[in-house]
Amino acid sequence: MSDKKRLETICVQGGYTPKNGEPRQVPIIQSTTFKYDTSEDMGKLFDLEASGYFYTRLQNPTNDYVAKKLAELEGGTAGMLTSSGQAANFFAVFNIANCGDHVVACSAIYGGTFNLFNVTMRKMGIDFTFVSPDSTEEELDKAFKPNTKAVFGETIANPACSVLDIELFARVAHKHGVPLIIDNTFATPVNCRPIEWGADIVTHSTTKYIDGHGSGVGGAIIDGGKFDWNKYKDKFPGLTTPDDSYHGVIYTERFGLGGAFITKATAQLMRDFGSIQSPQNAYYVNLGLESLHVRMARHCENGLKVATFLNSHPKIEWVRYCGLKTDKYYELGQKYLPNGSCGVLSFAVKGTRKDAETLMKNLKVAAIETHVADARTCCLHPANTTHRQLTDEQLVAAGITPTLIRYSCGIENAQDLIDDLAEALESI
Repeated sequence: MSDKKRLETICVQGGYTPKNGEPRQVPIIQSTTFKYDTSEDMGKLFDLEASGYFYTRLQNPTNDYVAKKLAELEGGTAGMLTSSGQAANFFAVFNIANCGDHVVACSAIYGGTFNLFNVTMRKMGIDFTFVSPDSTEEELDKAFKPNTKAVFGETIANPACSVLDIELFARVAHKHGVPLIIDNTFATPVNCRPIEWGADIVTHSTTKYIDGHGSGVGGAIIDGGKFDWNKYKDKFPGLTTPDDSYHGVIYTERFGLGGAFITKATAQLMRDFGSIQSPQNAYYVNLGLESLHVRMARHCENGLKVATFLNSHPKIEWVRYCGLKTDKYYELGQKYLPNGSCGVLSFAVKGTRKDAETLMKNLKVAAIETHVADARTCCLHPANTTHRQLTDEQLVAAGITPTLIRYSCGIENAQDLIDDLAEALESI
């Protein structure tokens, strides 16, 4: 049999292959430290001359098994786990963009990520230009500056539900000599593999569909291993010139294009910021991955049924779900997400913000939560919660209106979700 496994098999068995007499399930190595016979052995680890573990803040076997599985699923060459999706996006950008640099980012992204970029990272001296997900190539070109270091976007925007033209954004990013970073949280590698469409780095909030059960917060970064950092040595000195903090190691020379990005993010950022995912949470992530391919099919099935119902309801102004043939992003959805997108949809009630809040209060199956992409159906009013810090102009750019509700279909019976919505709509 070929060593190349299909996605469903990787979900179940990827990343970890037990040897004779070893645990069948990924073991939880709940230890902060690791013992060595000599200080010379440990010194080689500190110099990045040998592989191994010495402190869980940097690496842990459980985490590495799960990161390896995610890298296999995304078609990448290396991966790492982080304490949250926010940490993953911060590390992915900060690994190559520092004080005085510039990043082009899609405006239709998760509110927490927008705030990270627009407020916190600006305080660190990194400039951001936000562009529409519907930008043309010419419009994207105008956003670049001589000091631009990366382009960032989401496969399916949270909560705007727009679908990014990954191929277009990748082509423009590469034309300007920078990588494309894609947050693939909503689609998951089961429904879209951005690296196959030209993306260079993929991030995840594993808290969402990958965990799938609201058990543990986490994030992940996957390197596609295809971006040629050496071609732009002056632009990415952190990867292509000696690192004084590790005895002059040059990451691209020592670890190649397939390992340089993740090794640097681990050796520098994880070492200094310590945003490690706990081995216990990594174990939960792996349990979620084992059923991801089964759950995503049900999420998508429920999402389309609920979106279809809402799309024909007289009290609903509009529905955003790329599985609907009437949706603005239907064609892009068919291109990048032919097997289904996810279970998340956005819709707006006819009326006021109060009407949207009244609808949510009367839902019985769907719970109001600051969460999404769970086995249980939940909903949220973004303008009041996750995107509360945005101005009215920024809300519009992010595709959010005062009456928008983000509705995340779980894996319950679809008709129960529809009946719940129908009854709640009568309250408006």
